[in-house]
Amino acid sequence: MRVLVTGATGWIGSALVPELLVAGHEVVGLTRSDAGADALRAAGADAMRGDLTDPAGLAAAAASVDGVVHLAFVHDFSDYDASVGTDQRAVAALTGALEGTGRPFVGTAGVLGIAAGRTATERDLDPDGIGAARAPATRAVLDAAEKGVRSSVVRLAPSVHGAGDPGFLATLVATARDTGVSGWVEGGRWPAVHRCDAARLYRLALEGAPAGSLLHGVAEEGVPVREVAEVVGRRMGLPVRPVEPDHFGWLGPFLAADSPASSALTRELLGWAPAGPGLLEDLSAGAYAHVEAAP
Repeated sequence: MRVLVTGATGWIGSALVPELLVAGHEVVGLTRSDAGADALRAAGADAMRGDLTDPAGLAAAAASVDGVVHLAFVHDFSDYDASVGTDQRAVAALTGALEGTGRPFVGTAGVLGIAAGRTATERDLDPDGIGAARAPATRAVLDAAEKGVRSSVVRLAPSVHGAGDPGFLATLVATARDTGVSGWVEGGRWPAVHRCDAARLYRLALEGAPAGSLLHGVAEEGVPVREVAEVVGRRMGLPVRPVEPDHFGWLGPFLAADSPASSALTRELLGWAPAGPGLLEDLSAGAYAHVEAAP
C-alpha cells in the first residue's frame, strides 16, 4: 500500500514511517521543510512538500495514494481555535479525496475529557471540556465511513512517551527543573502509551480497522500525576508537593484532568498488544534526561 502520512517527521510520525516500511508499505511523508524531506528520504520514504493550510494540495496528495494517516496538527495554544479550524479543513480535504474508493483514512484525536471521572471506552463519542474542540473533526472522519471511506480515528493518550519526547511530560519535567519543585495537581490521572506502541496501532488501523472505528491508543488506563511527580522528584532531587494548576501555565488544566481510558475494545478488534515500557518505567530509566539537563 502506498501511504500518505501527515506529520511524518513528528514525534509519532517518525516512529510510524519505519513501522510502515518494515511491514512492506511505501510511504509518502508530507513535510514543510528541506530538512524534513531529507530526513524522510534517509528513512527510505518519499517526501512531498506541503502543509495543512493548503486543502487543495492535501486533496491532490490523498487522491494519489492508497491510504492516509493524518497525524499533523498545529499545536498553537495561543490561538487554538485557529489550529482546530485548520485541522477541520485538512480532514475535509483528505477524506473528500478518498470518497467512494474504500481506501483507508486514519485520523487522530485524544482521550482527555471523554468521560471525566470514569474510565472512557471506545463507545464514548463526544468529549467535554478539554477535548471538545476537536470533536467535530473526529465526527467528520467517522462520517466519511458513510461516503465510501474506510475511516477510523485513533484517540491517543495524553502521554505518548519515550526517550526524546518533546510533549506534555517534557513540559512537566521542565517545569520541575525551572521551579525547583516537582508538583502534582490533586486528582489528575493520565492514560499513557509508549510511542512505538502508538505507531504500531496506526499501522494496524490502516491495514484493517473497519469503517467508522473509534480506537484508543492507551496502554495504561490512568497513571496518577502524583506518581509521575514522585518519580521526577527522585530523579532530580527535588521536593514533591501538590500545586495549583496554574503552577504549570497552559499545561495545568490538562494535568488536573481525571480522565482514565480503556483500550480493551481496540485490543480485541485489531489484536493490538502494547509491549513498550510504562510511563513511570520510562521516567525512572531516564527517558526525560534530555529535559532535566537542559540549561
